[in-house]
Amino acid sequence: MDKPVSSSALVGQGVLRGLNLRQEEVERTLLMFLVYTLASVGLIWLELSTVGLFLDEYGADKLPWIYIASAGMGSGLGFIYSSLQKVFPLRRAIVIIFVMMAIPLFLFRWGMGLSDVKILGLSVQFITLFLMWLWVEASYVLNDLNNSITANQLFNIREIKRTYPIISSGFLVAGVISGFSLPVLLRLVGLNNVTLVSGVMVLLAAGILFYLSQRYGQSFPDSTRWTPEDEEQEFSTRNLKGPVLGYVIPLVSFFVLAEALYVLVDFQFFSQLEFQNDATGASGIVSFLGIFEGILSVSQVLTQWFGSSRLVERTGVFVTAIVLPVGVIILGTFSLIGGITGLFSVFVGFVILRFLDELFHYTLIETTGAVLFQPLPDHVRSDIQSMVNGVFEPMSTGVTGVLILITLWLTSIILPNSSETQLHSEQGLVFVGLIILMALVWLFVVWLIRAQYVSLLVRSAERGRLSVSDIDMPQLKRNVVETLKKPGEDADKRSCIELLSQLDAKNVGETLAPLFNSLSPSLQRQSLEIMLNHPNPAYLEDIRALTQSNLPPEVLALALRYLWLTETNPDIEQLRPYLQNKIDPVVRGTAAALILRRGDREQKAAATNTIRRMITSGQERERVMGVRALGEADYLQGLRLYLNDLLQDESLRVRCALLDVIASTHLEEYYPSLMKALSYRSTRDTALQALVRLGNEAIPLLMQQASDIYKPDLVRLQAWTALGEIATTEALDTLISELMISWGTTRRNILKILLKIPQDAGIEGVLDRVGRTGVEVLIEQELMFIGQIYAALLDLSLEKPILSDSEDSDTFDPFAPGIPDLQSPQQLLKRALEGLEIDAVDRCFLLMKFLYPHSSIQAASFNIQSNSSSNVARGLEILDNVVDIVHKRALISVLDQHSKIEKLENLSDLVNYQPLKPSDRLRRLLEYRHFLSDWALACCFHLARSARWSLTAEQTLMSLRHPTGFVREAVLAYLKIASQRALIELLPMLQNDPDRLVAAQVEEFMVQLGVK
Repeated sequence: MDKPVSSSALVGQGVLRGLNLRQEEVERTLLMFLVYTLASVGLIWLELSTVGLFLDEYGADKLPWIYIASAGMGSGLGFIYSSLQKVFPLRRAIVIIFVMMAIPLFLFRWGMGLSDVKILGLSVQFITLFLMWLWVEASYVLNDLNNSITANQLFNIREIKRTYPIISSGFLVAGVISGFSLPVLLRLVGLNNVTLVSGVMVLLAAGILFYLSQRYGQSFPDSTRWTPEDEEQEFSTRNLKGPVLGYVIPLVSFFVLAEALYVLVDFQFFSQLEFQNDATGASGIVSFLGIFEGILSVSQVLTQWFGSSRLVERTGVFVTAIVLPVGVIILGTFSLIGGITGLFSVFVGFVILRFLDELFHYTLIETTGAVLFQPLPDHVRSDIQSMVNGVFEPMSTGVTGVLILITLWLTSIILPNSSETQLHSEQGLVFVGLIILMALVWLFVVWLIRAQYVSLLVRSAERGRLSVSDIDMPQLKRNVVETLKKPGEDADKRSCIELLSQLDAKNVGETLAPLFNSLSPSLQRQSLEIMLNHPNPAYLEDIRALTQSNLPPEVLALALRYLWLTETNPDIEQLRPYLQNKIDPVVRGTAAALILRRGDREQKAAATNTIRRMITSGQERERVMGVRALGEADYLQGLRLYLNDLLQDESLRVRCALLDVIASTHLEEYYPSLMKALSYRSTRDTALQALVRLGNEAIPLLMQQASDIYKPDLVRLQAWTALGEIATTEALDTLISELMISWGTTRRNILKILLKIPQDAGIEGVLDRVGRTGVEVLIEQELMFIGQIYAALLDLSLEKPILSDSEDSDTFDPFAPGIPDLQSPQQLLKRALEGLEIDAVDRCFLLMKFLYPHSSIQAASFNIQSNSSSNVARGLEILDNVVDIVHKRALISVLDQHSKIEKLENLSDLVNYQPLKPSDRLRRLLEYRHFLSDWALACCFHLARSARWSLTAEQTLMSLRHPTGFVREAVLAYLKIASQRALIELLPMLQNDPDRLVAAQVEEFMVQLGVK
């Protein structure tokens, strides 16, 4: 009996489902969340205390220099980070980075006490605070980069979609904790000692990161990250042209303007804060910032967890993208009016602006940012993202700093006689105007992106990677209408219609129905076929008007079907004229089928007679269209009498059409005909699609055929393929259950089928049902089997035998020196085992595709299969950086160019190798006969026969029942040498063997041995 599930376990499962996590991901996710949170808490404490001290001592007018310097420092630290990975293994580099971040924090405390010491006319305290602010900005970059890289190593590409939103929210949670705790911390340790506490927090994060790097060591490569030489300058040498270039320019501008606007608001916020808190000093500034940060972070957490994704889903990407610039324009105008009229101070406006910018910059803009890169071709997308995040955004910060300095200089010249208070207020108003102007430009850039975005989507419709939430649907529909109205190739318009059907299939008629008259017949046919999937009475008048024009028969038939299947109370009598013999068979058959479905008794009788004449006609096209009409009818009535004759029709098209009828009408008594048709090349494809149409109803039939070891491999493969194309939950359950217990060719076929299921449904199905652990178990099985192959190759080696086997035979030594015979049983078995190793490695690569990106695994496989040692090294390097399974070292050793004994040593955790005598090793190998290929099994018996080694009775008898003829033939040849007595008893039972070669061999042995 199954053990009852406890209530706590049910609650835990519910929590995991709510968080969209799997059990095996919980520990890694929680630890990474703690790392991000602890480090961020320390950095936020440091930032707020640094801001308070700096503003109190030196004012906000020095901030532009910090913006300019931070741009250079960020790029420099990025270079140091990259260089560090070339010196240390990644698992060490990520910890060293955190330690490097923490060490200066302890030194800063010492520097802040040296206010009287000067270097080059500047006090050490000023230099320390300046460096502290720069270090805070740089540490944020390093913290994000370090956590991102670590997460990418700990989680594969499918896991990180679920886990990283939780990990990244650690920064938002840290804002809540640090903001509300900072006033308390100031009372406990004092403002000057906050840097020490911040350093301790970063070191705590480093400690957890060190534990992670040890606990999950397999996730990190031992060597440095490999970058192909020919790809180092790929982006700089690649030319962007046409629509892609037209999209990239405003896209880069979007992120540059977002960063520039953030810096402007940031500068004026701190400038106004310094001016307003001049009397309270640093402690007042820091306390205000702490409370502000706490409230802001709570709002960010709530927005990120509960608002961002829902807003994108309901309003679209571009409405979400303009929320921030529109909000800035409204609030900026409000602040400008308030400042000019004196209703309220500019400071209040900038507090609200800062809150709005921080809230939406790190939630909505971060959410939509990744989506805006989607229309770009795959081969340039990552390069452009790297350039935007690593070059253009830091550059924007520096340029904005220069712009601030110029603005301050110009205002001081234009207003030379203003008091400090008046000048500060008027500068604030100037910056408000500059912010409003920049937000307006940002809105214009969003408009440019929107137009190009949809255009690129339409051009790349075949990629099929986007969902309706990723785009602005009204704009897409307008663009499709414009494209369909303009003169152009049907292929481009077909792509438009296909894209629209993928993203909004239920409402596709809203766009296509009014355009019918302007479409070509092929596009009309495509449109009607799509609309028939979701018929809507709202478009009946457009379709009815279409039938009044001169249409090709195929289009008219589809239009008739749409009308009479959609109308609530159709007038079936209007279809009668289409039953006349002069009407094209396509239209006539469709009309007859519709009447059979919805007509009265008299009308059905007329339709039945029409179809009867068609399926008994001497013209092939008449019979084909008549049979297709049967598939659209709800009730076949007396027409069933003709099905047997039609199954044997001389026309292949007629027989194939009837297979579709069997599936569409669920004629269970003819299901064996579908299975039989699957065995013939001429009808295989049609039978496959018919079985797929049956859905779950076909699963038992397909499983019966797929699991029948006496069926040809090709027929079994077709049955597995049909299950994959059905792709329902039940079909996936069946495939995955068989995957876990199958081996060899069957396992490889199932793996390939699961990987090919669209939308990664097969991959996600495997991970949902057996988890990452289950996939790793399958890889371990393959590695264990490879270990047994190596043991057999060593102990049966022709060059270096491990033990002598002379006591088994005084007359034959398979290891005698001399020129090896390539056709000898020893060489045949050796090549068969090497082939098994190749097959097992291939299955390992297929299994890895369930855990890691296809492109990376494919690139590694391609390089490793090369004869070039440099290519093999490159492939191994890719795997070392991508794969993180427990036995990664063993896998890489198997793929590396080591000797068999070295590979076995690296497989010692999975395979306990002890050298055996050749005959013992052969018997041990036959214990794994279910995992051997047919040819390898036959070679085992041929070697036993030639070497005169004895095998067990169980191994012999079980192999004699093998479905492959040449295996049975090899067993009989072995028995003739090993035990003629047993052979004499078995021969009479094998006289009627289905394999003619085995039957001839049996007959020959019976004559030789005198068996009657």
